Amino acid sequence: MVAQVVLLAGASGSGKTSLTRRVGLPTLALDDFYRDADDPRQDPPLPRRFGIVDWDDPASWDATAALAAVEALCRKGAADVPVYDIPSSRRTGTVRVDLGERHVFVAEGVFAAELVAAVRARGLLADAICVTLHPAVTFGRRLLRDLAEMRKPPVTLVRRGLALARAERGLVERWTALGCRPCSPVEAERTLRELAAARR
Repeated sequence: MVAQVVLLAGASGSGKTSLTRRVGLPTLALDDFYRDADDPRQDPPLPRRFGIVDWDDPASWDATAALAAVEALCRKGAADVPVYDIPSSRRTGTVRVDLGERHVFVAEGVFAAELVAAVRARGLLADAICVTLHPAVTFGRRLLRDLAEMRKPPVTLVRRGLALARAERGLVERWTALGCRPCSPVEAERTLRELAAARR
C-alpha cells in the first residue's frame, strides 16, 4: 500500500473543494464519477426529480468505478479518472491523478460516505469526515456557485437548492450512520493538515 485516503463528504456548497485546495493534499473529485445522462445503456435507469436526472441520488453515481480509483491510488499511487462536465451531464475525457510522494490524499464529494465501509474493509481509510454548516449557508453558497457556472436552468437550481436545504440534516445523519465524523470546516481543515504533516 502506497497511501491512505480521507473520505470527505458534505452537502453541495459546504466548502469541500475549497477546503482541499487550501490544505494542498492530492484530491480525487468523486463528482467526476457521475453516470452520463445520455448513456443509452442505463441499467438501472437514472433516477429523476424536478423533470431532470436526480443528481443527488446515489444511484446517479458510479460507486464501483469510484472505489476502484480510490483503491488504485492507495495501492499504486496513480490512477486515470474521468473528467465530468456538469452542465452537459456527461464525461468528457480522463485525467491522470498522481500522488507523487504523498502518503495521504482526499477523495471528496457528496457521495463520499457511500465508500466508507468498503474502503475501511480494505484497510485503506485514514479518516472519514462530513463537513457540516447551517443549511441556509450551504443553500446560498450552492446557488451562487451553480448560477455562476450555469450548471442548470435557474428555476431548477432554486427548486433543487430548497429541497436540498430541507433534506440536509437528514443527509448528515445518513453520512454519519455510514461512518463519517461530522466536523465544522475549521475542524476538518485541522484534521487534514495534521494528517498531511504526519504522512509526508
